[in-house]
This record gives sequence, structure tokens and C-alpha cells, in this order.
Amino acid sequence: MIQKLKKEWFGNVKGDILAGIVVCLALFPEVIGFMIAAGVDPIVGVYATFFITAIAAFFGGRTGLISAAAGSVALVLAHLVAEYGVEYLFAATILAGVIQAILAFCKVGTLMRYIPKPVMIGFVNGLGIMMFTSQVKHFKGNLILPVLGIIGVAIIFLFPKITKKIPAPIISILVISVIVLGLDLDVKMLGDLGEISSKLPNFRIPNVPMTLETLKIIFPTSLSVAIVGLVESLLTAQLVDEITREESNKNRESASQGLGNIVSGFFGGIAGCGMIGQTIINLNYGGIGRLATFLSGFFMLISVVLFNNVVVHIPVVALAAVMIVVSFETINWESIKRLSIIPKSDAFVMILTVVIVLSTHNLAYGVVIGTLMSAIFAAFKMSNVHVEKGTVEDAHHYKVQGYLYFASAEKFLDFFVDEIEHEEEIIIDISAMTLWDSTGVEAIDKLINKNKDKGVKTTFIGANQQSKELFKKVSKRAV
Repeated sequence: MIQKLKKEWFGNVKGDILAGIVVCLALFPEVIGFMIAAGVDPIVGVYATFFITAIAAFFGGRTGLISAAAGSVALVLAHLVAEYGVEYLFAATILAGVIQAILAFCKVGTLMRYIPKPVMIGFVNGLGIMMFTSQVKHFKGNLILPVLGIIGVAIIFLFPKITKKIPAPIISILVISVIVLGLDLDVKMLGDLGEISSKLPNFRIPNVPMTLETLKIIFPTSLSVAIVGLVESLLTAQLVDEITREESNKNRESASQGLGNIVSGFFGGIAGCGMIGQTIINLNYGGIGRLATFLSGFFMLISVVLFNNVVVHIPVVALAAVMIVVSFETINWESIKRLSIIPKSDAFVMILTVVIVLSTHNLAYGVVIGTLMSAIFAAFKMSNVHVEKGTVEDAHHYKVQGYLYFASAEKFLDFFVDEIEHEEEIIIDISAMTLWDSTGVEAIDKLINKNKDKGVKTTFIGANQQSKELFKKVSKRAV
């Protein structure tokens, strides 16, 4: 256990430190931008990012995953701030964390195994497109902005050909900053997005009435935050699992997200969740340990507290250039090439997930609707029970393939009602068929009874163990 923790924390110190710096810089525009959209001071997002990343680093179930004050959660909380004030936001953040902790105790993380691959790919592609479109505005306004953006992107792509010892995004941000400040160009700085305080966070209980009325106000929002946050966090963890080919503890990650939000709320921070874009940046630049997760938030807090005057003068376009590259790296381009090859149902689900994500700007909606559509397609496919009739010599033999349950039971019965006329006995091989529910058992019972009334003996052979046990339990017969 000690060796494992040592490896997770100090097995990749150099890579984790450099990745932590890059992720910190990538977090700034999103955290500050969405805090303004939520109607709160930017420092609220900075506090949240520090505590959530720290909790995730120490208690999370997935190394390399970056959790912070995320835009999707901030937008859910925006209406609460507008109507009731920031203190209710802190209370809602704490309650959302409690709900997440309860869901973690109920093993909500195990639900991730039911997210289909096309939905995962659609989720990633939708996020990549959202990240790209959200950065386009930073290149509008004057001619110099797209030029600076091209320079920044070019450095990120070309600098690794010279050396990979220093992450290219850091060089890109430094070069753009030098150009802007040296030529005194009129471009938007990080400080222009909102006043960034340099005060340290302190423990405080939200200043709201401790009444049932307060609970009624914050509970619906807290529940939405908890669900959206867990969906994005667990999907991010699942994606990291696939990239690293290492399984994570999803329930532990869920509990960590809950604890992080509880602590954040008590220290004047907003709720947060896993951030797939920043997580991909972390992995791409060598951040695979818990140290990288911790340092991304730690560097952010230290930056605004100790180097506030420097941070506020970072050009927004320099950070946007980094996010443009990340958006392209996030999209699964191979999946687009394979659209004409994969099953049409998979292609439809993937595209639908992307469309829902882009139209609602909510990743959770895309995942939920995509998963439901996949389930409908799967149910439709499995309802196609196939019955083969024997040869002329064995005309009374039949073989059934597929799953017999509520969606296929009627088709199963219809076949034998139409086919069987003058036979005295039929033998049905169900070795390639599986009984799934009581409706399937009832269908077999009906067939046996109907044939018996017509003087036809019905014999089933080859039932697998699952079918035997279910039939015996529900029907009281023996197959």
C-alpha cells in the first residue's frame, strides 16, 4: 500500500510538476469566465479549484484526473445566485456534495459499465467541439487576435520538434505575452475578465437561514449539480481508464467529488466536477500521478495570491490558443473516419449524442439521451427471435435463436401458431436461446398448453442453465 501511494505521488515528479503548471494555465480562462457567467467573483472559482483538486489528489479513485470549478456546474447554479445570492450558492454546493457522497455509498460508480461506446465517443467529440467554439470569441475584435492565435498554435505544434523537456503551451503563452506587452497591443488580459482577489480562503458557514424553506430552495439545484457533476466526473474517469488502460475506482471517485464540494462550500467556493479537457492536457503533458492533480489547483491559488499582478496581465488569446489545440486533440478523428463502417445504429447514437451536447450545452443530457437510444436499439435487435425449421426428413424439428422476453414473446408464439398444423409432435431446440423474464416463460407455457389442446406433444431440448433455473422457478415445469 505504501509503495503504491509513493508511486502515485512521487513516481513521476518532473512530469507531474510541468503538467500541473500547464493545466493551471488552462484552468484560468474557463474557471474565471464561467464564474462571471454564474454571477460570482472569479476568486470563488479559484478557491473551489484549489480545494476540489486537493481532495481529488488525496482521496480520488483515478490518478491523472483533473477536477475543478467547471462551467457545466456553474451554469446550473447561475439562476440560484441571481435570485437568492451567493450565500445560497455555497449552501447548495455543500448539499450537492452530501448528495454525491450518498450516491457514492450506493455504488453509483458501477453504472458506468452501462454507458455504450458510441455514447462515450459522442461525449468526447461533442466536448471537443464545444471547447473549440467557446474559444472562437477570443480571436474576434481586431486583426491582431487571430494572428496571435496562429502564432500560439504554431508554437504548440512546432516547439516539441526542438525539445520536449519544456511543455510547448508554456512557451506559447510566454511568447504571446512578451509580444503583447512588448508592443503594447490592445488585447484583452486575464484581469479584464473580472477582478481577481489575492485573499486566502477561510472557513465559514454559509449565511443562510437553517430552515426547511432554505432546503426547498436549494435542493432541486443541488440535486442537478450532483447528477451533472457525477456524470461528467465518471465519464472523465472512464476516458482516462481507456487511455491509460488502467481501471479506476469509480465509487471512490464519486465520494471524492462529494467531499471536495462539501469542503469547497465551507471555504467560499463553488461546486465542481471532473474536467475532461484539462484532464487530457494533463495526460498529454506527462501528468499521470496525484501530484499533478494537486499542483494544478495549488499553483492556481498561489498564482492569484502571490503573483496576482503577473496573472492579471496574461493575454486571454494566449490561453485560448492552448485550448484550441486541446479541442482538436480531444476529438476522436478516427471515429469520424469509421462512420461509414460501423453499424448504422452506433453511428446514429454517436451523432445524436454530439447534437444533444451541442444544442443543450450540457454533456449530461447528451450522455443520458444517447444511452437511452442505445438501449432502445439493443432491445429492438434482441427482440428478433429467429426460428429455423428442420429439413423435410426432420420436419417436426425447430431451432430457436435469440432472447425470449417481453419484446420477443409474441413473435415467438405467432411463428408456431402459424406453422404447426397437422404434426403430432414437435421438438424445439433452444440451446441457442436464453430466457430472460417471466413473459418468456409464460410464452413457452402457452405454447405447450395450446399444442396439448390440439393433440400435439411439445418437447424442448438443449436449455442452458439460466433458462432452466428461470423456467423451473416461474413455471413449475422442467425443461
